[in-house]
Amino acid sequence: MPVSLDNLLVIGISSRALFDLEAEETLFRAEGLDAYRRHQLENENEILKPGAGFALVRALLKLNELTHNQRFVEVVIMSRNSSETSMRIFNSIRHYGLDITRAVLSGGALLTPYLRAFNVSLFLSLHEDDVQAAIDSGVAAALLYQKPDNAFEELDQIRIAFDGDAVIFSDESERIFQAQGIEAFENHERENAMKPLPEGPFARLLKALSFIQNNFRTADGRSAPMRTALVTARSSPAHERVIRTLRAWDMVIDETFFMGGVHKSDVLAAFKPHIFFDDQHGHCERAAPLVQTGRVPSPNRA
Repeated sequence: MPVSLDNLLVIGISSRALFDLEAEETLFRAEGLDAYRRHQLENENEILKPGAGFALVRALLKLNELTHNQRFVEVVIMSRNSSETSMRIFNSIRHYGLDITRAVLSGGALLTPYLRAFNVSLFLSLHEDDVQAAIDSGVAAALLYQKPDNAFEELDQIRIAFDGDAVIFSDESERIFQAQGIEAFENHERENAMKPLPEGPFARLLKALSFIQNNFRTADGRSAPMRTALVTARSSPAHERVIRTLRAWDMVIDETFFMGGVHKSDVLAAFKPHIFFDDQHGHCERAAPLVQTGRVPSPNRA
């Protein structure tokens, strides 16, 4: 009987995001595909070091170990490698004991068509073109920054932090801010406080995480294996629409920070997320040395 991924949180991750392949990427760019191929074949038994997305993937896969009769997470390696050069990746997966059995090895072809085929909820990569194509196809995706020094610190909970506008919510309000300024933005949000914000590229992912949390949450919420945070530049009066939107979606975010223009870095360092998603390069650059960070590009508009 075929296996269905329809009711699972499916993480698609590039091999370069899961493992540290920066030296190999440099070799490929400098000397080409043949040199890269030879290097991978000659070193296929040399274990790769963890990459930028490793800690998040390992933490999410542990959710499956907490129940005996239900899986919540699947991880799919999505790489432009060929099967010939992929043995080093699979050997490294086995070495670290990662429960990953599925892979897309496209041999240089675009990965985007296979995101829907595997029902991918989140795609992570260090290749901006692939991330942009995923976002444009309607799949939540983020460009990972290089991992900070504390990336593999063990935490009791999976912790994931999100920006609001252009990430969880659409960029409708942010475009008003960019075009007309803070006063127009606040007036717009005040006038539309009772109207839920449109969904952004990560709304579906947040709902999937919320579903998983509800399967573990206790009365006090403290023993849940996952914790989420919203870290947004909004402040009063623009806070009300956010709160009412989450109510309308019937979702609870564990911690919410309305920063009002204050830099997010110190709050993120205190929250210690496995990953933080934001659409602004400046915010990501500040956060990346402290916490693992993924930038969510804006969709290309025709």
